[in-house]
Amino acid sequence: MTIQLTAGMRNNLFSLQQTAKLMDLTQTRLSTGKKVNTALDDPVNFFKAKDHYDRSRDLAAKKDGMSEAIKTIEAANTGVEAIYDLLDQMKSLASAAKTSDNTSDLATQYDKVRDQIATLAQDSKYGGNNLMDGAVISVEFDENGSHTLSVGSTTLAATTAGNVAGVTIAAANFDNQTSMESAISEIDSAVGNLRTEAQKLASNLSTISIREDFTENMIKTLTTGADNLTLADMNEEGANMLMLQTRQALGTTSLSLSSQAAQAVLRLF
Repeated sequence: MTIQLTAGMRNNLFSLQQTAKLMDLTQTRLSTGKKVNTALDDPVNFFKAKDHYDRSRDLAAKKDGMSEAIKTIEAANTGVEAIYDLLDQMKSLASAAKTSDNTSDLATQYDKVRDQIATLAQDSKYGGNNLMDGAVISVEFDENGSHTLSVGSTTLAATTAGNVAGVTIAAANFDNQTSMESAISEIDSAVGNLRTEAQKLASNLSTISIREDFTENMIKTLTTGADNLTLADMNEEGANMLMLQTRQALGTTSLSLSSQAAQAVLRLF
């Protein structure tokens, strides 16, 4: 059995249905804060925003990698600074031996400090990477991993007691002035090489820090751009909801009046 509605009632009912759909849409925007939630809302803006959001997430992962690389370099630099101090201590011992009658004890102290260089270098690791032990890390800057920077040098490897930045420092031999001068010369060469490698580390650290700041700003740009394409104006959507609620109330009243008119006709019989 088909129920026949009057034209007025049908129009009012259709208007209420449309208002309900608009209210659902507005409610969704208010709850999510977005005017574009699916591709059906606006396919162009939806997929543009998705590309921006996806790239920002990829760059955020690369930024984390940069942060880890910075800490790895800082750990190596801490090791370099400490080795400078050990070399300086060794040089003082060798210099003291030139004017001392107690060369045997000074030689023993010298060798003990020399042994510490290797263990200190091996302890200068971060996150499983140790640039002071000859490791080389590759830092990725873009989301595709095609823009990279290699950091590290085998010259920094110091895994044996007598190897410092590519310079072999012999065990103490303080039998004569020549051997003592030779030890001082070896230390000076090691310091020079170590300083060169430290400068490379500092340059790489600066480069990565600059790229990290750039990446952070790019993430903000991408996120802001995506938000501009999808976020809703909450003041506007709130006003829309108020207007739709008013329209719904008026539609319900109009539908009721149409129904009463039909009932009035019925009472004539």
